[in-house]
Amino acid sequence: MSVRDEKAKVQHLSWRAGFGAEPAYINKWDHKNWNHFFRKVMKGGEKAPKPITVPESEDVLKYMTESIPYKKRTAEMKKENQMANGTGMRNLILSWIDEMAATDHPLREKMAFFWHGHFACRINNVLFNQRMLDVIRQNALGNFGDLLFGISKSPAMLQFLNNQENRKQHANENFGREVMELFTMGIGNYTEEDVKQGSRAFTGWGYNKEGEFVFRKNQHDDGVKTFLGKTGNFNGNDILNIILEQKATAHHVTDKICRFFVNDHPDPDMVNDLSAKLYENNYDISSLMESLFKSAEFYKPENTGNLIKSPVELLVGMRRTIPVDFGKEQVQILLQRIMDQVPFYPPNVGGWPGGKDWIDSSTLLFRMRLPQIIYYSGEITVRPKDMPDELTNTYTKKNPSDEFVRNFARRVDATVNWDSYLDSFKDIPEDQLPTTIADALLTDAQKADSALLNKFADHSSTENYIKSLSIDIMSSPEYQLC
Repeated sequence: MSVRDEKAKVQHLSWRAGFGAEPAYINKWDHKNWNHFFRKVMKGGEKAPKPITVPESEDVLKYMTESIPYKKRTAEMKKENQMANGTGMRNLILSWIDEMAATDHPLREKMAFFWHGHFACRINNVLFNQRMLDVIRQNALGNFGDLLFGISKSPAMLQFLNNQENRKQHANENFGREVMELFTMGIGNYTEEDVKQGSRAFTGWGYNKEGEFVFRKNQHDDGVKTFLGKTGNFNGNDILNIILEQKATAHHVTDKICRFFVNDHPDPDMVNDLSAKLYENNYDISSLMESLFKSAEFYKPENTGNLIKSPVELLVGMRRTIPVDFGKEQVQILLQRIMDQVPFYPPNVGGWPGGKDWIDSSTLLFRMRLPQIIYYSGEITVRPKDMPDELTNTYTKKNPSDEFVRNFARRVDATVNWDSYLDSFKDIPEDQLPTTIADALLTDAQKADSALLNKFADHSSTENYIKSLSIDIMSSPEYQLC
């Protein structure tokens, strides 16, 4: 394998298991480093992730635990809570994006980002979202069973899927259905009767005014239930354990992971093999990902450079490559909205569809202009789709997106830190820069037209030459792929 092929392999793993490789690491690549590099990818920072918190969550908790009955609370109190949730959600989104861009364990954040879409949830409560994000990040590379239990008992999911209203003799099936259909076994591996019986078992699961999980015994249906061929006086814990006993659960989760990390249409044999290992290893996520990234299938040509970067992956990858400080951090939410992916705001319980759905005629052009917009303060000429009102803090249905654009300007006020990036190319001869920069930025650098890039580059200085080459490459269709 040539050095360039090895660099492409490093790029492939770096983008799939994170948000791209550091240019300096690519430029100094030595084939003897692969095992060390692989261990670094899998282990990252050894410490548990520090929780991401925002101060507004405390204001929301105070409102939730206020002794004044809800019906007697003033309009001003309710508006202040709305404002706290709106500001808090913006800050929570930005804090997580910052963590993705700065983390020493990209795989953990990438897995958290995957689970965030898998367990899609959309509610306007920053405290609940903050706690659910912590459950995801703490268990992102841990045990799927622990993650499933944590998410299922999180107030965010219980509220989103209406299980707070799930009571004996009046079962609400939303939560019970989605746990089976989307989160675990998938369609075709359970019956409508299983949905009804499972939902009965989840009666009484809810949360208190402090936003903590509670089991309300008086609301629980303690009758005998038959679920997936088993009969007993089951509660919610029993149902989740029975679901985990099903090999269909391991297969569904593995298939979804392979679609996210390998190919929109993964090889069935690969999925079957990996799902068997996941089941045998008691749902250990880290072991599954290590097996996936070590497999020959993962590095086959048909599985490289074939996935379209999600808007979050694109933005975070750019920030990790060439660090930037935004004058108004909230503009990142505007960029995400234009590209149609704002964390915590999935389109529905199924999450973001991904793949070719990320691209249409307008979003592709905008994505290719994004490097110019960020690094050269280019103008934002695309009107974003309507934003959730709580993110704009306008609290009006009248053109919230227009208001957001006015608040955060049409030009991105960014301070770019070029130093470390430029330093990574300081020893490269000028005639080799087009190829070297392409190797550092693209998963399939051989598709880059070095002669064309060189023709339109700024030759006024070495520094401007590197900058212009880099931005032109990041503005190419090839950079949209990983």
